[in-house]
Amino acid sequence: MAQIIDGKAVAQKVRDEVRTGVEAFRAAHGRAPGLHVVLVGDDQASAVYVRNKEKAAEEVGMAGKVYRLPASTTEPELLKLVHELNQDDAVDGILVQFPVPAQISQTRVIETISPAKDVDGLHPISAGSLWAGVDGLVSCTPSGCLRLLKEAGVQLAGANAVVVGRSNLVGKPVAALLLAENATVTIAHSKTRDLASVCRQADVLVAAVGREAIIKGDFVKPGAAVIDVGMNRNAQGKLCGDVDFEAAEKVAGFITKVPGGVGPMTIACLLENTLKAAKLRKLRA
Repeated sequence: MAQIIDGKAVAQKVRDEVRTGVEAFRAAHGRAPGLHVVLVGDDQASAVYVRNKEKAAEEVGMAGKVYRLPASTTEPELLKLVHELNQDDAVDGILVQFPVPAQISQTRVIETISPAKDVDGLHPISAGSLWAGVDGLVSCTPSGCLRLLKEAGVQLAGANAVVVGRSNLVGKPVAALLLAENATVTIAHSKTRDLASVCRQADVLVAAVGREAIIKGDFVKPGAAVIDVGMNRNAQGKLCGDVDFEAAEKVAGFITKVPGGVGPMTIACLLENTLKAAKLRKLRA
């Protein structure tokens, strides 16, 4: 049976580290790092995520604000707010909660956020810095995946790593992070031939597709570390991942659960990114 990697416990460790860092930053600069979150519309899941981020930021002593805008907000109105936040020196991190309403271009919003305050790590400059090996802000969920692997003591250097999923949010950045740790990385996706055999080569398997139980137990190499990024609802409405957990747990060496694995790490790493952004901005000032 696999050892379960406890995302809640690791996330709490990260939050404790951030809290200490926030106190040190406040002592040095006379203010706390500022995380500002923008929510457009009334998507219920987004509203829950934003409340959780707001609460987490308060718990570690960060400053900031949530801007709740109506669904009728136009793209120029949203971009104007983003420009104002870019110029505000008390703002260290800007996060626009996605999805945004149809009249607003998500790409244009991402490109408008200053790379220095891009705590979601989605700006093309942030993505380019990651692949170029330049220190910067990395997407929160991929950062969380890497931290979970390291906390579990998984050997990454020289390992065969397979990432199933090629999104800009998770698949591509987690592949870049694994490559930076000297793993040999394969990115698989919906067009991959014989996905099962590709996955069975993996010492480290990251599932980030968004399809319930697409990774079966016999896809997993015995002893492999399996990170399940998926957040899906099954026919009974129960939250589940991209990995058939019950089957994979019997084969893997390490595995994350859904919920309680990668999910808690995303907000913890958002806080970590905000503190990092604040520090980098002071260094570059």
